Amino acid sequence: MTALEPAPPPRPLGPLARYEQSVIDRIIDFDNPRQEWRRLVSELLGTFFLVLAAAGGGMMGHAFPGVISHTAAVTAPALTVMAIILFMGKISGAHLNPAVSIAFALRRDFPWNRVPGYIVVQLIGATLAALVLHLIINVSAMYGSNYPAHGYSAGAAFWMELILTTGLVSVILGTASGAQNVGIIGAFGVGSYIALAGLWGNPISGASMNPARTFVLRGRGGGKSGSGAAQGDLFTEGYDSGKS
Repeated sequence: MTALEPAPPPRPLGPLARYEQSVIDRIIDFDNPRQEWRRLVSELLGTFFLVLAAAGGGMMGHAFPGVISHTAAVTAPALTVMAIILFMGKISGAHLNPAVSIAFALRRDFPWNRVPGYIVVQLIGATLAALVLHLIINVSAMYGSNYPAHGYSAGAAFWMELILTTGLVSVILGTASGAQNVGIIGAFGVGSYIALAGLWGNPISGASMNPARTFVLRGRGGGKSGSGAAQGDLFTEGYDSGKS
């Protein structure tokens, strides 16, 4: 075929190919309310796997001292996010983070009426991951949660989380913008940022960068100290903290 000859018309799709294409179109049609359950399940599952890796590092490190290094603990969730974006980003957008859902809504890329559903299933996925880890490892999920480092105030940890989360959201929005939409390659940018931020920012605040990831269960109650605080007692840190 010479440059002057018209291109041949595309070959028509067979019945199976047309069916497969129609299924794909229905799944990725973000304006189809009948497919919302697919997106919610995708977000729940994705957040479950993210928290499984993020909280699992700390919990596994407590159960097996010296096995999980700091580098491994912060790299595992980064690689998990990268994989999740690649295999289910087409279904739900792979937000996996309430801050990301809200950021997309603020930029008018995501409808506000769907934000609550996304946030709810993200928190459910995180909670299920903490419960599963607790049942398997038999270690309190508090060891996989995020607390200010010893000697640092909650304010210092808050500002660290705010800065790191702002950077994460900027990377996500930047790789998904009209001028810089890099498609699936954006997964590598997001995963790389999470790993790099965790490598240097983890010691102070835990480098969660994700309200759903921080939302993990602490296991059983805090004994007499926790019961006293719940009932209005002051200065409960002097109580015996044994099992209730």
